Amino acid sequence: LQGHEEGFFLAPSLFDHVTPAMQTYQDEIFGPVLQIVRAKTLEEAIRLPSQHPYGNGVALFTRNGDAAREFASQVEVGMVGINVPIPVPVAYHSFGGWKRSGFGDLNQYGMDGVRFYTRTKTVTQRWPQGDVVVDQSFVIPTMG
Repeated sequence: LQGHEEGFFLAPSLFDHVTPAMQTYQDEIFGPVLQIVRAKTLEEAIRLPSQHPYGNGVALFTRNGDAAREFASQVEVGMVGINVPIPVPVAYHSFGGWKRSGFGDLNQYGMDGVRFYTRTKTVTQRWPQGDVVVDQSFVIPTMG
C-alpha cells in the first residue's frame, strides 16, 4: 500500500451492531478484528452469512441446542463456532473459508489438504453450565 511500505499497526478492534450496509460488513477483514451482527431471528442469522460473498467463519451464541444444530448444518461458511468467538481454536483442524474467502484448491493444512474436492465445515462448540451465564468472557482455551 503506497505510503505504508514499512507496514502499519492496527490495535485489536471490535465492531458492534454491524449491518449489511456497512463497508466493514461488505469487506473481508483479517487481523485482530471481530464484527458483531445482531440477527433478530435464527433464519436471519443463517441467511446473512450464507448470502455473503465471503464465507470464512461465523459464530453463534445461544443456549438453544436445536437452534445451534440447525445453524451449524445450514449456514454456508467454512468455519462455524457455537458459543466460541473463534471457530477453529486448535491447529489440527483445517483453517479455511468458502466462496471468496477460500483460495486455491485446498485448505491450508491438516487432512483437508488431501481431499481435493471436499467442501469442509468445522463446528466448534462450548455450552455454559447452569441457568445463568456468570462468566461471559470470551476466553480461548489454551494449554497450561
